[in-house]
Amino acid sequence: MSDFLPPDLPRLRVLETWAEIMLGEIRQRIAEAEQREAAMRPVRPRPEGPTWVLSYLREGGQPVADSVHVGGCSMASRHTRSLDREQAREALASRGVRACEICRPDSELGILD
Repeated sequence: MSDFLPPDLPRLRVLETWAEIMLGEIRQRIAEAEQREAAMRPVRPRPEGPTWVLSYLREGGQPVADSVHVGGCSMASRHTRSLDREQAREALASRGVRACEICRPDSELGILD
């Protein structure tokens, strides 16, 4: 055994109690540090590069594709659907959906009139 521990039971019990208390305090500090670190992490990782959204308008209760926006554009309607790069290019090029005049997704995608 360790030479620094006392040989008698009463003092070993005191050390055991002290060690349990210290372990509880250490675990509490670890939990606090983990909470601080978690609060500093972003809620969701930001995507690399721009993302695109298709904005819909309601006509007669039906959704109608209106415009493509760079993700995060405040001009997009409440009704949107996420698009990947190819879907956004297709919507602008072949489906005749307009590009937002504010965020200019056509510039980001390399599609210019």
